[in-house]
Amino acid sequence: MSFADLGLSDELLKAVTDSGYTEPTPIQAGAIPSVLMMRDIIGIAQTGTGKTASFVLPMIDILAHGRSRARMPRSLILEPTRELAAQVAENFEKYGVNSNLSMALLIGGVSMGDQLAALEKGVDVLIATPGRLMDLFGRGKIMLNGCSMLVIDEADRMLDMGFIPDIEEICTKLPKQRQTLLFSATMPPPIKKLADKFLTNPKTIEVSRPASTNLNIKQYLVPVPSQTAKRDTLRRILAQEEVTNAIIFCNRKTTVRDLNKVLKQAGYKSGEIHGDMEQPQRLAELELFKTGAVTILVASDVAARGLDIKGVSTVFNYDAPWHPDDYVHRIGRTGRAGATGTAYTFVAPDDAENIVNIEKLTGQTIERLKVAEPKTAPVAAVAEDDEVAPRRDRSRNRRSGRLEDVAPDAAVDTSRERSRTRRVPREDTVAPAVIAEVLAAVEPVVTKRPRWERTPIDEPVPAVKPRVAEPTRVEPVQVEPAYVEPEYVEPVRTAPVRSEPVQSEPVRSEPVGSQPVRSEVAKVEPPRTERISADPTGGRRQRIAETPVDGWNGPFPSFLNAVIGGYE
Repeated sequence: MSFADLGLSDELLKAVTDSGYTEPTPIQAGAIPSVLMMRDIIGIAQTGTGKTASFVLPMIDILAHGRSRARMPRSLILEPTRELAAQVAENFEKYGVNSNLSMALLIGGVSMGDQLAALEKGVDVLIATPGRLMDLFGRGKIMLNGCSMLVIDEADRMLDMGFIPDIEEICTKLPKQRQTLLFSATMPPPIKKLADKFLTNPKTIEVSRPASTNLNIKQYLVPVPSQTAKRDTLRRILAQEEVTNAIIFCNRKTTVRDLNKVLKQAGYKSGEIHGDMEQPQRLAELELFKTGAVTILVASDVAARGLDIKGVSTVFNYDAPWHPDDYVHRIGRTGRAGATGTAYTFVAPDDAENIVNIEKLTGQTIERLKVAEPKTAPVAAVAEDDEVAPRRDRSRNRRSGRLEDVAPDAAVDTSRERSRTRRVPREDTVAPAVIAEVLAAVEPVVTKRPRWERTPIDEPVPAVKPRVAEPTRVEPVQVEPAYVEPEYVEPVRTAPVRSEPVQSEPVRSEPVGSQPVRSEVAKVEPPRTERISADPTGGRRQRIAETPVDGWNGPFPSFLNAVIGGYE
């Protein structure tokens, strides 16, 4: 059977032929005619059998008729990872070269501006991851009521990553009258439940038993004594000629980084890819591996699903996968499109349970492989050779200064002793010698006999010289006059004398015989304020009593009271 027998258009057949494909795979031959008939499909096939082309090719023919509208995609493809979404986009570009279909890629880790600009123009095919799609839908940047075709790829991986609730919510936003295609390598119960809920009378195309491995891949289990022995075993296998390039899968991101660093230090052209890397970095590493600039790619399970890299000769499971389904997808990176490949899985004592689950899922017993240990020279033989042909040493006799031959045994023992320990000079021996050498350079050493050997004659009494006091010079003392600060005399303040006008009453003329008239000056007392111990007015002063007008408008200044002692 050829692609022409599947009912594809001439433009599409030309693009497939230019890509180098002539015959469809079993999953493609079973799914493409049913998709062209607008039926719902459940496709179960091994990884690496061409599931991506089984829905990309018929979608191009179906969407060739019609036009797109702004922010309303005509079809939707959901992928679990960014790398797989980018790979599907590459397939659309390759097979749709002769069509005028527009496409947009919605993934995380990249700028949202270009994605929004593409949606505004209108797209026929929208390839997205569930997280970024739900983000844009929540912001009102996209509408799904015009989508007539839905593709759920790698559904089992969606289940492992926890995207099933998002997929269920996305399906409720789509029109009920649509075509739904679901592809998976395994069919666990949650995926079966999802298919029963959102697919209408689907046709199941099962090329092989679920969770079965590719027959073109040779599988081996490599027992290792411990986790630390995996690196040495990996180097011995990488040294084999049949290993041209390889992908090494690890369970943890830290293991990916550490192993890549070790391989680079050993001289291998290696790279790494894991979830903590930015999207441009991940794509750049994949491109280097595809072009051959990097021959060993250390990866986490990010690269275990759907990546189509041709020519991978070997796959290593540095850590046995925790989920048995991941084993099927990991080894599926080799032996693709009919090629052959090899898969090695390192098994430490704590990985035994994971291997049992993998063999139970795949239904086969994986062959155990024992890697030959590197040959090392026995220690006993080396020791005997040393004893048979010892090294002769010529040392200088310390007393005579002549060169003498040392016995072979003594030379061997001396060299061994010197290699084991290093003699350190004693401080109590070196320090006095150094001090004596320094003192000898400064002043001559005078030898003295012990005290008990001395006599009064040997020790002459030195003459005592009288000590005369030197005259001291008396300097004249200059006494500076002490500075006396003048006493401050407070000036006497005198109150200005205010001349008050004297008002006199007019003299009345009385008849003779009356009493004499007296002119008196009226005495006016100044108003006074009374001190109150407890002020009932809340801190306010009492009102001043009214006094007769005497020409002074206001109370008397308080400073005058203090100077003249009151005002009378």
